[in-house]
Amino acid sequence: MVQGNDTSILEFILLGFSEEPELHPLIFGLFLFMYLITMLGNLLIILAVSSDFHLHTPMYFFLANLSLVDICFTSTTVPKMLVNIQTQSKIITYKGCITQIYFFILFAVLDIFLLTLMAYDRFVAICHPLHYTVIMNPQFCGLLVLVSWVTIILYSLLQSLMTLRLSFCTYLEIPHFFCELNQMVQLACSDTFLNNMVMYFGVGLMGGGPLVGIIYSYSKIVSSIKGIPTAQGKYKAFSTCMSHLSVVSLFYGTSLGVYLSSAATQSSHSSATASVMYAVVTPMLNPFIYSLRNKDIKRALKRFVGMAGIKGPIVLGMNKCP
Repeated sequence: MVQGNDTSILEFILLGFSEEPELHPLIFGLFLFMYLITMLGNLLIILAVSSDFHLHTPMYFFLANLSLVDICFTSTTVPKMLVNIQTQSKIITYKGCITQIYFFILFAVLDIFLLTLMAYDRFVAICHPLHYTVIMNPQFCGLLVLVSWVTIILYSLLQSLMTLRLSFCTYLEIPHFFCELNQMVQLACSDTFLNNMVMYFGVGLMGGGPLVGIIYSYSKIVSSIKGIPTAQGKYKAFSTCMSHLSVVSLFYGTSLGVYLSSAATQSSHSSATASVMYAVVTPMLNPFIYSLRNKDIKRALKRFVGMAGIKGPIVLGMNKCP
């Protein structure tokens, strides 16, 4: 057991899901399968959007960025857990834990921001169709993504620096499969009041703010759809939003469920198991949700898979919508 508060020599124990060794091969196989499916599915979305000129539009530009972020999001936690299971070691260093917290926050919040940008894109397309190509021009869409990256990089850096100020007095066990910010703050032996204030304010601002924006966008979308005279027109307009609504509901529903259930039961292991839904399962399902309900994506995927060879580099670009 390491004594003192010298964080440079601290090591943490990630308890994961089960203490029973006979379950480790099953857990390893399950998470390896989900990770590979996530990588393959999201990579196919990126390649399909990149290779098909007809998909170089704002909606698919944001979708390709979402797939890229989902790959990075899952890669922040799952590979380390798989290595720990394979080597039968649950140790993660202090620096490794801080790094994992930084990138987990970065890609989780980027997911939220990109879902918000996609909601705004649908709002402009349905509520202001005549001005869509003017408003959602390539330069503006690129600027929105760039501002999101810069903002969230600074926010993740703030949360990580706030964690660095904490002192840890003993050899610590984290009842999770990755270094989760809230769990780490709870294990600190120094004053955590400021950390909690910054953490809860950040959750409200970076999680609640985009949710309000999504709800506002869809309230306007619903109002506009009600004004469409034909049922076929209403269905066509709303069908373009169904995939996005499904992903938003899945991400926010599972993440809110994790924190509400953990607050009610006070069970850290239950929280770790529930966290799998938004940290692993949701990024895995996103490509299926978008490809199954989107004829353009399915057509692009068939064309990409059926290509004998691709000449020249594939460049992710975006053109103005017709």
